Amino acid sequence: MFITLEGSEGCGKTTQSQALAEFLRQKGYDVLLTREPGGTAIGEQIRAILANPHNTAMQLRTEILLFQASRAQLVEEVIRPHLARKGIVVCDRYADSTLAYQGYGYRQIPIEQIRALVEFATGGLEPDLTFLLDLEVEIGLRRRAQDGAINRLDTYELDFYRRIRAGYLELAHQQPKRWVVVDATPDFDQVQAELRRVVLARLPGA
Repeated sequence: MFITLEGSEGCGKTTQSQALAEFLRQKGYDVLLTREPGGTAIGEQIRAILANPHNTAMQLRTEILLFQASRAQLVEEVIRPHLARKGIVVCDRYADSTLAYQGYGYRQIPIEQIRALVEFATGGLEPDLTFLLDLEVEIGLRRRAQDGAINRLDTYELDFYRRIRAGYLELAHQQPKRWVVVDATPDFDQVQAELRRVVLARLPGA
């Protein structure tokens, strides 16, 4: 089973994905936890370039292609082999992030062009289940600022993040069987409990 967690800044994807993966391991499943961009030696180098706040001259097409390069490496080196062994993959962000951020967020390149790049990078690999951790943009940005970990994608105007949230909700609407929208406003334990409930309901034999 391939599970991804998506959402805008400050929604708690990283800590929630870590807790979900550990929960499933305790249940006896073979779980691989990974993230995007990154997850491989090559991908982590690309992640550093993308996150560097000094890279203000980066063009949008460059940004999109770098994300796809990291993704292609992750899919072939890590995700597909683990799924082939009948394991569970939990991924902190995946291809939908590119559609939400670089597609709906920037609105400079037609979404279908971006979809074609994503299809090429992933070889058509889609998650079985995608969680959207949804919350008000202002709340997410406040949480992000409290963490103190600001990167290049944390410095845009408020409307940019609102477009991202709207884009995620549109993606979830387009594929309701794959997506589950979870309110990320409550405390950590409440959100985690909902993630666990949904996953266990979908895992064969759980």
